[in-house]
Amino acid sequence: PKPGAGSSNLSTRARLNEMSRIVEIWKETTDELINKVTWPTWEELRRSTTIVVIASILFALVILLIDKSFGGVMDILYSLI
Repeated sequence: PKPGAGSSNLSTRARLNEMSRIVEIWKETTDELINKVTWPTWEELRRSTTIVVIASILFALVILLIDKSFGGVMDILYSLI
């Protein structure tokens, strides 16, 4: 036997084992997404989206108020200098 001949066989087996593991993980993931995950209804999704949009707008308005206030304070400080 040639030196290293067995190592290529091991390498091939390792790659096949790795591929079968990837396939198994993919099957388990697909099964979980289809059979075990509870997906929201369209109404729940619409309600949640509405809440996120309203919260984002309110958050943006708070940031705008903080920015304008800070800008006003900085204008006053700069006018004193």
